[in-house]
Amino acid sequence: MAEPSLLNNRYQILEPLGTGGMAQVFRARDLMLERFVAIKMLRTDYSSDPTVQIRFRQEAKAVANLSHPNIVTVHDFGFDQGKLFIVMEYVPGTNLKVMIDNLGKFNPEDALPIIIQACAGLGYAHRAGIVHCDVKPHNILITPDHRVKVTDFGIARAISGIRPNEQHDVVWGSPLYFSPEQAAGQAPSPASDVYSLGVVMYEMLTGRPPFIAKTAETLARLHREAIPQPPSTLNPKISPELEQIILKVLSKEPVARYRTADQLGRVLMTFGAQKPAEPPAKSSPPPDNPGLRTGDNPGPRTANQSEARQTATLLQRPLNPPSAPIYNQPEPQPEPEEEPEDTYPMDEIDWVSVGLGLLALATVGGLIPLWLAVFFRWNNAFP
Repeated sequence: MAEPSLLNNRYQILEPLGTGGMAQVFRARDLMLERFVAIKMLRTDYSSDPTVQIRFRQEAKAVANLSHPNIVTVHDFGFDQGKLFIVMEYVPGTNLKVMIDNLGKFNPEDALPIIIQACAGLGYAHRAGIVHCDVKPHNILITPDHRVKVTDFGIARAISGIRPNEQHDVVWGSPLYFSPEQAAGQAPSPASDVYSLGVVMYEMLTGRPPFIAKTAETLARLHREAIPQPPSTLNPKISPELEQIILKVLSKEPVARYRTADQLGRVLMTFGAQKPAEPPAKSSPPPDNPGLRTGDNPGPRTANQSEARQTATLLQRPLNPPSAPIYNQPEPQPEPEEEPEDTYPMDEIDWVSVGLGLLALATVGGLIPLWLAVFFRWNNAFP
């Protein structure tokens, strides 16, 4: 059955943009508002499936309440000529999967702004009570001016409707990117989207997902049980600090990860803000101080960043500071601490003592006439 060229007498189909598992996406023109839009149209073989139709409507309702610069805006939802469709904001550019296939590996400086913007969009959805449940590079759109747009909330779940102990036989999501709890059929959470973002970040920086297998069952088991290869072994430009963040995000237990995409975004922003303060990797300490080397291997950003920061701190301090004070020692006194009592110089006379002695002598001398008068009077009184 050929796809309709006009929907609801308003949306003119122009060209296909992509094909997914349940739907196709077309570039179209809104004849009423005279603007380009993207239309996601449910495939013909799924149009009669009530479960798929319910999930399709769920996507439209979920995203219609989300208004964020990093989330694709939903304009309309409709049914025409036996087709369910969603009318969305048209985002020129490409998706992140195409960029990874073309570039192979991203530099951390180029990858972090993309992931941080994706965290902003998903974090907003988490605050609105929605878990995306299908985060992957295909659903992260990149505009020519490097704006990131998260799309395809087709299997999104409302957090309020998720039961912690629920279990499903059918696993929804993409096996390369879903979280261990999703792989086990358990309840998703915002931390599930964080795990999927970690898989995307791993693939961006290394050129491959952390787990690769031929079957979905094997991939599910790897997500639940296997430890990913340290990404720095695949890309030496990944610093130990960034590697620690990635491995934390890929923890098997949700409680061991960052709880929401907002939290992961703040961590990455803090990490990115610290990078400009680091010295260039090619700089080396002075030749007369070999103990400050960070490594002998040439090449950019191969040195440990923490060692580089320590080296920068050491180089800012003089190695042999002149007249350095010796702490915990008494300061020298201006005069000797011990001197014999009879060794005072002659010119250092104690005038206070001399004055007191003269006063005492004058006082005693002034009493002599009084005592003489009393003596003679006493003697004359007895013949």
